Amino acid sequence: MAIEPFLGTRAQQGFLGTVVIQGIAVLTMVVITFAKVNDEPDISLTESNFRTIPCYLALFAFAIIFEVLVTLDALKRRNIIQLIGVLIFHALCILFAALQIHQTHTALVKAEGFDCQGASPSQPICSDLHTLYRNVLPFLVTSPCILFASLLLLINFTRMLYVEFGWVVFYIVGANRQAKTMYQFYQVLNVLLIFDLFTFVGTTMQLLILVLTDTNGAEYPLTIIAIPVVLILIIGCIVAAKYEIKWLMTISLILMCGAMAYFLYKLVRLFTQNGFTYVSTRATLAVFLIVSFLMNFATFAVGLRCFADFDKDLKKAKTSENRVDAKRPATVYSTAGLEEPMGDRSSSYMGGTELAPRISIE
Repeated sequence: MAIEPFLGTRAQQGFLGTVVIQGIAVLTMVVITFAKVNDEPDISLTESNFRTIPCYLALFAFAIIFEVLVTLDALKRRNIIQLIGVLIFHALCILFAALQIHQTHTALVKAEGFDCQGASPSQPICSDLHTLYRNVLPFLVTSPCILFASLLLLINFTRMLYVEFGWVVFYIVGANRQAKTMYQFYQVLNVLLIFDLFTFVGTTMQLLILVLTDTNGAEYPLTIIAIPVVLILIIGCIVAAKYEIKWLMTISLILMCGAMAYFLYKLVRLFTQNGFTYVSTRATLAVFLIVSFLMNFATFAVGLRCFADFDKDLKKAKTSENRVDAKRPATVYSTAGLEEPMGDRSSSYMGGTELAPRISIE
């Protein structure tokens, strides 16, 4: 059976097309929301109460680009596990978009220093904020609806791709069940590390937007220092798992413990720090921190499992997984020698070597 070329089937094209089209549509809704809030003269997006809007724009712009790149990588490598990861990521984007409705309501209807929650707010700014929230609400609601509809399409395309890509692991590692299991754990580790990158960058992006004006505090340098450390962790773990470098894998696993401690520290700070720094971003930031911690914990556990599989003859499969020829033709069997006597016939399975004389039952 021939391997289908990259983007050579309707299922591959449909999956990628759905990701791109829904990404453009959602980003349009987010940009319109941002523009409407930014045009309001009584609102400054640098104030802590309204920072949820730039966080919303930055995160969704990054999420859309990230999802497209991960999808291209998964389709190129025919990695069905990574495509399933894209589905989970897409579902979490729906959750984030839904939470943004609540956070925008908190930012616009509950202004810093006074509450505009009442039905007949007395302050003039409250009337303007109520009107602004009603204007942006349709765009906020449309985003999760688009994401949910596209998720249904992606699930359908993934079912088709599961059949199309299902035999690639067999092509890489053969029919050995133990080798197949080890290779699948290796694939899961790579997928977790890819999405670890997004959760970390997404969390850091929100924290930098929130604490960017407070460069004298301890939060700012701690957030900056964490960026290269986690990037080194992710890249180091990918290289160590692929080439089975034990010392590098050990360091990566130790750094994962530090990353989990960092996310726990930020989560505690989120709910113990006083003031309005996190008032309008607490919900999504808490979700990001919790998901980041759980993702790191899962990565640590799977990393230990992959570490135990080092030196078990899987390195060749790991380093050659990207060499699957997209245009590999179907197996062709040799017809040479069919008209020769039975004892002189050649076999294509043995590179054309002559078969031993057969014993006839006659």
